[in-house]
This record gives sequence, C-alpha cells and structure tokens, in this order.
Amino acid sequence: MKRNVYSLFEKREMHSLEEQLALLAEISQGFSSTLDISQTLNNAIEQFMEYMNAEAASIFLLETNSHELVCVECAGPVDITGLRLSSTQGIVGKTVTTRTSQMIRDVQSDPDFAKKVDVGSGFRTRSILCVPLTVNNECIGALELLNKKNDDLFGDQDKHLSMALASYAALAINNARMADALVGQERMRKELELAREIQLDLLPDISDVTNFPVNGMNVPALEVSGDFYDFFKRDDGLIYFNLADVSGKGMNAAMLMAKASSLLHHLAKDINDPGELLARVNDEICETVSHGMFVTIVSGFIDTNTCTIKFSNAGHQPPLFHHCSGEFEEIEAGAPPIGILPGTEFPVSTIKLDGGSVYIFTDGVTESLNDEQKLLDVGGLIKLIEQNSKVTASKRLEDIVAKIRQPNAEQHDDITLMVIECCLKSGITK
Repeated sequence: MKRNVYSLFEKREMHSLEEQLALLAEISQGFSSTLDISQTLNNAIEQFMEYMNAEAASIFLLETNSHELVCVECAGPVDITGLRLSSTQGIVGKTVTTRTSQMIRDVQSDPDFAKKVDVGSGFRTRSILCVPLTVNNECIGALELLNKKNDDLFGDQDKHLSMALASYAALAINNARMADALVGQERMRKELELAREIQLDLLPDISDVTNFPVNGMNVPALEVSGDFYDFFKRDDGLIYFNLADVSGKGMNAAMLMAKASSLLHHLAKDINDPGELLARVNDEICETVSHGMFVTIVSGFIDTNTCTIKFSNAGHQPPLFHHCSGEFEEIEAGAPPIGILPGTEFPVSTIKLDGGSVYIFTDGVTESLNDEQKLLDVGGLIKLIEQNSKVTASKRLEDIVAKIRQPNAEQHDDITLMVIECCLKSGITK
C-alpha cells in the first residue's frame, strides 16, 4: 500500500481527486481506529514510516504546562522514547514554536540541528522533515522524519503529504487524550462517591431518636469533607461527642479524617478523660500523618445526670456557650491541634449547662460571607442563633446552615456545626 499511497501525490502519475480523498480517508480511519492513546501513537508512527519511506520517525508531544517536548513514540533502528527536548531549541522545537514545517536536506550544515542526540544514540542523521501537530489552532507537538530511504532527499511532495498525515494524527491523538481524560475523571468521580459514602457512614445516625442532647450537620465544599463530627451513648450512660477540622482539602484530608474519626470512636468507649483521649490519638496521628497536616478538634463527654460537659479543645474554634440568661461566652482552646507534637497534654474544661446550649463549629461557618459579602464571623453566628432560638435544635441548625449557604453563592469551605442542649435521658447507640 505504501507505493500506492505515495504515488497518489507524485506529479508524474495522474490520479483523480476522488482517489486521493478516498485514500486519505482510509489513512484517517487507521489513525483513529482506537481511543487508546498508546495504540493511537503506535498506529500513527507505523503509518508515517510506511507512507513517507523514511528510515526513522518519532512523535514529540508537549507536556502539560511544560516547556519540554517528550518523545512518546518512535520507529527505526534506535529507540529514543522518553527523550526530552526544549520546546524552544533544535529543529523540533523550532517546528513547534513557529508552527511551520522544517525540511532540512543537510542537517550537518544546519545550526539548529542537535548533534548530541546522534552522538548519544549512534544513529547518523542526514536529513530531517519535521511538521507540527496542530489541533484547533493549538500545537500539541511535532512529527519528525529522518533520512529518506535509498539516499533520496525529502521534497515538497513529502512535505505536503506529511502535513496532511500529521493533521489526521494530531486529531486522533487529541481525541485519544480527551477519551483518556474522561475515563480518568469518571474513575475519580466514582472514587470520590465511594469516599463520601464512607464518610457518611462515619457520621452518627439519629434518625430514629428524638430529644437527644446533641445535634450536628456537615455540608462539604467538595465531594469529600475534611470536617467530621461524632456522638454516641456509652454503656455507662456518658455521651461522647467531637467535632473536628482536618487541615487541607481533598482526598488527603478525607483519609486523615477517616483515621482520626475511627480512632476517637474506638478509644472513647473505654477512656473517660477527654484530655487523655486526645493525647492517645495525638501520639498515634503524629506517627503517621503527612508533613504539615493536623486536626483541630473539640472532644468531650456529657453527663446527662448532671447536665455537665467535660471537654478538651485542641486548637479548634472556641465553642460558644449560650447561657440561659442570653449571654454568649467563647471558650478558648487550651492546646495545639493534634498531629503536630507528640506527648502534648490537653487541658480539660467543664461546663454546667443549666438550661443553656453549647455550639461547636468549624471555620467554614464563621468564614462564610453574609448578605453584605463580609465574613460572618462569630458575631454574625450569634445573631443567627438568636434569630432561630425558638425552634428545635435540629431545625435551628438547618435554618442557620441554609442562611450561611446563600443561593447561587460559592461554598469555599466545609460547613460543620453542632449544638449541645440541656441534657435529657434518652439513648443512641452506634
């Protein structure tokens, strides 16, 4: 087929336009016969060698957000796959930069020829035909042909044919890249959905319980959340609770969130002191946490017999104590976040509710924007609590979060909010 294809473009042989177009269509179909990027490149390079009667051929592609060209496929006596060249130097670089074909019949006399490639590979380059790979007015790389066989030189007919072939190949490569990206996006979407399902399973379920002293909400900014909260009633009647924020976003934060949440839930079944609990978890997290990651957290126990809360705050936003008198009090953190320094001690604070409420929240609440496009801050949260103080705790959280998440407004951070009210003797297990 090589001779027939090439002869279609030779001036000495007369062929109809229909014959030329039909054969180019066949070539195009061969390039795009698969959406697998590796197979597409392999198909392209084999057909380039055959159609152009060259000793060697290579495809260089620009790396994303890079100034380097990488040889992704080659054919001939020497394998240069993986060779990296500057996108602004050499004959290939000049082709990409100018988006024009370069036909060099004697490379030894061309100042742009990179002789070191021949020295390193042992291949002797005599002539080069290099054409850009362009899609939608964007150059994605270049096709390089070396040494026409039988000591012939590349000519204008070779140049025109290679440009036609390169346009088909560029489109096929671009389509394969897009298909590969879509497959990757779909895989990531499914992984994120699974991660979110796992996170939701870690959150407490109180759908069948009423009059429980703790209520919480979590609304992630992305598919997965770095915030978490938990609460459950122990066998001895104490109710454990926590609310935390993992530094960073995305999968790394979600993984640390899952580990910290699981550790706390397990250890809190047997440890009574909030400070000791955080110290144990802190030492464990410090051994394995990625550099620079940490967890801010409020963690404690509720005694429903005395309506008393004992808790430790590790670098988290100060909880808001809404006294029954109407006053609000911020309770500052007494220790750094967990995951920073092993052996840290975590002081314990005690609150007697006496009909009041305690609000624990992440910075996604106070750093959200109000109606005036200013930070809500603690003062804004207090106003929202006062405006919704007459409804039940669960409805109050829903209304506050709905107000924070304004319609059509972009959510920049996870929103997590918890309220602990006057304790009632009711049960929840997990």
